[in-house]
Amino acid sequence: MKTKIARTVDDLLPIAKAMLADTKGDRIFALEAKMGAGKTTFIKALCKILGVEETVSSPTFSIVNEYEAADFHSVFHFDFYRINKVVEVFDIGYEEYFYSDEYCFIEWPEMVLELLPESYVYVTIEVNDKDERLISWKVVRN
Repeated sequence: MKTKIARTVDDLLPIAKAMLADTKGDRIFALEAKMGAGKTTFIKALCKILGVEETVSSPTFSIVNEYEAADFHSVFHFDFYRINKVVEVFDIGYEEYFYSDEYCFIEWPEMVLELLPESYVYVTIEVNDKDERLISWKVVRN
Protein backbone atom coordinates (compact mmCIF):
# COMPACT_ATOMS: atom_id res chain seq x y z
CA MET A 1 0.00 0.00 0.00
CA LYS A 2 1.32 3.42 -0.92
CA THR A 3 0.61 6.42 1.30
CA LYS A 4 0.96 10.15 0.74
CA ILE A 5 0.22 12.95 3.19
CA ALA A 6 -1.89 15.96 2.22
CA ARG A 7 -1.14 18.78 4.61
CA THR A 8 -3.25 21.24 2.63
CA VAL A 9 -5.78 21.03 -0.20
CA ASP A 10 -2.97 22.11 -2.55
CA ASP A 11 -1.26 18.76 -1.94
CA LEU A 12 -4.19 16.83 -3.45
CA LEU A 13 -3.38 17.43 -7.13
CA PRO A 14 0.15 15.98 -7.00
CA ILE A 15 -1.15 13.02 -4.96
CA ALA A 16 -3.96 12.43 -7.47
CA LYS A 17 -1.46 12.61 -10.33
CA ALA A 18 0.87 10.13 -8.60
CA MET A 19 -2.00 7.74 -7.88
CA LEU A 20 -3.27 7.79 -11.47
CA ALA A 21 0.27 7.24 -12.79
CA ASP A 22 0.86 4.40 -10.35
CA THR A 23 -2.40 2.64 -11.21
CA LYS A 24 -2.31 3.22 -14.96
CA GLY A 25 -4.80 0.94 -16.63
CA ASP A 26 -7.02 0.58 -13.58
CA ARG A 27 -10.34 2.40 -13.87
CA ILE A 28 -12.31 1.50 -10.74
CA PHE A 29 -11.41 3.42 -7.57
CA ALA A 30 -13.14 2.55 -4.29
CA LEU A 31 -12.64 5.37 -1.77
CA GLU A 32 -13.25 4.53 1.87
CA ALA A 33 -13.15 7.17 4.60
CA LYS A 34 -15.23 8.57 7.40
CA MET A 35 -17.81 11.26 6.72
CA GLY A 36 -16.06 14.59 6.11
CA ALA A 37 -12.59 13.11 5.54
CA GLY A 38 -12.39 14.46 1.99
CA LYS A 39 -13.51 11.75 -0.43
CA THR A 40 -15.35 14.17 -2.72
CA THR A 41 -12.56 16.75 -2.50
CA PHE A 42 -10.01 14.13 -3.54
CA ILE A 43 -12.25 12.95 -6.39
CA LYS A 44 -12.34 16.58 -7.57
CA ALA A 45 -8.53 16.47 -7.75
CA LEU A 46 -8.57 13.17 -9.64
CA CYS A 47 -11.10 14.58 -12.11
CA LYS A 48 -9.03 17.72 -12.60
CA ILE A 49 -5.99 15.58 -13.50
CA LEU A 50 -8.20 13.74 -16.02
CA GLY A 51 -9.20 17.06 -17.58
CA VAL A 52 -12.76 17.31 -16.30
CA GLU A 53 -13.83 20.94 -16.58
CA GLU A 54 -17.34 20.56 -15.18
CA THR A 55 -18.16 21.17 -11.54
CA VAL A 56 -17.55 17.97 -9.63
CA SER A 57 -19.94 17.43 -6.74
CA SER A 58 -21.09 14.52 -4.62
CA PRO A 59 -23.95 12.56 -6.18
CA THR A 60 -25.48 11.94 -2.76
CA PHE A 61 -29.06 11.97 -4.01
CA SER A 62 -28.60 11.01 -7.66
CA ILE A 63 -26.19 8.15 -6.75
CA VAL A 64 -24.08 8.74 -9.88
CA ASN A 65 -22.76 11.79 -11.71
CA GLU A 66 -21.17 11.64 -15.15
CA TYR A 67 -18.42 14.01 -16.24
CA GLU A 68 -16.51 14.35 -19.48
CA ALA A 69 -12.73 14.02 -19.37
CA ALA A 70 -10.34 15.88 -21.67
CA ASP A 71 -10.06 12.83 -23.94
CA PHE A 72 -13.88 12.78 -24.33
CA HIS A 73 -14.20 9.68 -22.18
CA SER A 74 -16.71 9.56 -19.37
CA VAL A 75 -15.87 9.69 -15.69
CA PHE A 76 -18.47 8.26 -13.33
CA HIS A 77 -18.69 9.40 -9.71
CA PHE A 78 -20.78 7.28 -7.32
CA ASP A 79 -21.97 7.93 -3.79
CA PHE A 80 -23.53 4.84 -2.24
CA TYR A 81 -24.07 6.35 1.22
CA ARG A 82 -27.86 6.27 0.87
CA ILE A 83 -28.01 2.72 -0.51
CA ASN A 84 -29.95 0.46 1.87
CA LYS A 85 -29.89 -2.76 -0.16
CA VAL A 86 -27.52 -3.94 -2.85
CA VAL A 87 -30.50 -4.50 -5.17
CA GLU A 88 -30.74 -0.70 -5.50
CA VAL A 89 -27.36 -0.75 -7.25
CA PHE A 90 -28.66 -3.36 -9.69
CA ASP A 91 -31.55 -0.97 -10.43
CA ILE A 92 -29.15 1.74 -11.67
CA GLY A 93 -27.42 -0.76 -13.98
CA TYR A 94 -24.08 -0.75 -12.18
CA GLU A 95 -22.58 -3.27 -14.65
CA GLU A 96 -22.77 -0.78 -17.50
CA TYR A 97 -20.67 1.64 -15.45
CA PHE A 98 -18.23 -0.72 -13.70
CA TYR A 99 -17.43 -2.67 -16.88
CA SER A 100 -17.41 0.30 -19.28
CA ASP A 101 -13.60 0.76 -19.18
CA GLU A 102 -14.27 4.34 -18.05
CA TYR A 103 -13.06 5.81 -14.77
CA CYS A 104 -15.38 5.09 -11.85
CA PHE A 105 -14.80 6.80 -8.49
CA ILE A 106 -16.89 5.23 -5.76
CA GLU A 107 -17.65 6.79 -2.39
CA TRP A 108 -18.90 4.42 0.33
CA PRO A 109 -17.80 1.27 -1.58
CA GLU A 110 -18.36 -0.94 1.45
CA MET A 111 -22.01 -1.01 0.38
CA VAL A 112 -21.12 -2.73 -2.93
CA LEU A 113 -17.82 -4.57 -2.38
CA GLU A 114 -19.23 -7.85 -3.70
CA LEU A 115 -20.16 -6.11 -6.97
CA LEU A 116 -16.77 -4.59 -7.72
CA PRO A 117 -14.82 -6.05 -10.65
CA GLU A 118 -11.96 -8.47 -10.01
CA SER A 119 -9.47 -5.60 -10.17
CA TYR A 120 -9.89 -2.19 -8.57
CA VAL A 121 -7.94 0.43 -6.66
CA TYR A 122 -8.75 0.54 -2.96
CA VAL A 123 -8.20 4.03 -1.54
CA THR A 124 -8.40 5.07 2.10
CA ILE A 125 -8.34 8.58 3.49
CA GLU A 126 -7.60 9.01 7.17
CA VAL A 127 -7.42 12.26 9.12
CA ASN A 128 -4.64 12.43 11.70
CA ASP A 129 -4.42 14.58 14.82
CA LYS A 130 -2.79 17.40 12.80
CA ASP A 131 -5.84 17.49 10.47
CA GLU A 132 -3.68 16.11 7.65
CA ARG A 133 -5.07 13.53 5.20
CA LEU A 134 -3.25 10.25 4.85
CA ILE A 135 -4.21 9.00 1.41
CA SER A 136 -3.31 5.36 0.79
CA TRP A 137 -3.96 3.10 -2.16
CA LYS A 138 -3.37 -0.40 -3.42
CA VAL A 139 -4.53 -2.36 -6.41
CA VAL A 140 -6.78 -5.27 -5.46
CA ARG A 141 -6.87 -8.26 -7.77
CA ASN A 142 -9.28 -10.99 -6.77
